[in-house]
Formats: sequence, C-alpha cells, structure tokens
Amino acid sequence: SSETFWTTTGMFPQEFIIGFPKRVKISKVAIQCYLVQTLRIERSVSNDPVGFELCIEKDLQHTEGQLQTEEFPLPDFQATYLRFIIKSAFDHFVSVHRVMAEGT
Repeated sequence: SSETFWTTTGMFPQEFIIGFPKRVKISKVAIQCYLVQTLRIERSVSNDPVGFELCIEKDLQHTEGQLQTEEFPLPDFQATYLRFIIKSAFDHFVSVHRVMAEGT
C-alpha cells in the first residue's frame, strides 16, 4: 500500500531483511525511499538469514520533497534473503515505501 512505509529510528546504520520462501533468481531490485543517502544491499543463499555478501552499495541522489526511486539490475543473481542497510541519510529519519524484486 502506498499509504504505509517503514521508518528509521534516527540512528544509522539501519537495516531490514526480506526473506523468500526458497532460493529465487532475481533479475532486478527496485526501492522507493525518502532521504536515504547511502544504501547497501546484501544477499544470503542460506536457509537462515546468515552469511550475507555484498551485492551493491550506492550513494543516492537527494530529491527534495519527493520519493527516491532506484533500480538495481542483478544479472544471474540468486538469493534466499536480501538485507537492506541504510548506512547514512540526508536527515535524522528516512522512510522506505516500497521494495520490489523481479525474477523467478
């Protein structure tokens, strides 16, 4: 729902983990967020959310008054869990409105 979102508690880094029912192939991850400065995405292929490895780390562009929309193409990429780490922000609090993963 576009009416709901996850917000940070004000200190950084902040993180959240998304789990899939089984290992999946992902071709692209997209995120809609607000005031995120540095975002890191990690993956795990384990049955439990452990053993994460870096997929991408990016400094996002500040977009005053509107959501940031970022897409990350991930060719030949498999994951059971994705961990999103917000390393820094343009303000004390940020929000994540949508995370989308495309694949099979």
